Order: sequence, then C-alpha cells, then structure tokens
Amino acid sequence: MGKRKSKGQKRKIRKEPTNRELVYKDDGQEYAKVLKMLGNGRCELQCIDGIVRLGNIRGAMRHKIWIKLSDFVLVGLREYQDEKCDIIAKYSTDEVRALRSYGEIPTSFSVLDSQLEEEKEQEDETVPFDFDDI
Repeated sequence: MGKRKSKGQKRKIRKEPTNRELVYKDDGQEYAKVLKMLGNGRCELQCIDGIVRLGNIRGAMRHKIWIKLSDFVLVGLREYQDEKCDIIAKYSTDEVRALRSYGEIPTSFSVLDSQLEEEKEQEDETVPFDFDDI
C-alpha cells in the first residue's frame, strides 16, 4: 500500500532545467508559434514558412511540459499531411532570444502574426447580408 499524505505535505514542484542544450531544427522540422489552444492535446500553429497548421502534442510531452498561447515550439512536419504536424519541443523565452540572435527565427515573425490576425478580423467583418433583413 502507498503512503497517504497528511494535510501539511505538499507535492514536489518540478522545474524545467535552465541549462539544457539548445535544439535546432533539422530536415522535416520547423519553428512555430502557438496561435490557439484547441484542447485534447492539439493547437493551432503559425509556422515560419507561412502555413497555419494543426499541431499535436506528442505523448511524452503531454503531462510534463505545458504549452500556452504564444509559445514558440519545434514541430515535426508530416510528409503525407501538410496541414498537420507534431510538437517536438517547447522553447523558453531565453531560448527564443538565442534563436533570434543566431538568425534561426526572424525578428519579423511576431509582426507576421499580427498581420494574420488583422486579415482574419477583416474577413470576419465582411458579412454578405444584413442582420436587420432577417
């Protein structure tokens, strides 16, 4: 039988290692930014190549590393499905700064995200009918 915790005991808090080695992309991989969390281990990603993909958080990361909105991640692209990908790693803010300084992630990438959001808002504003006529 396992030991029961008394009221005064707390769970251990695991922290991400701060001095891990920086992971660069290989062939078949791409950097991406999280646009929207969809639930069930999936999220909408804006990849650096300009394509919005549906990302699937792999099983080993699911309960250990928490991914939030606007995080930068490394994704593995699928040869047979261009609109889907698998999330391989999550980058901290310091790692993103390092990738930008090495030229891996362009500094204009955050500007691209705001432009895409503006385009989506403009598409939503154009309604082909008037609600007063209904």
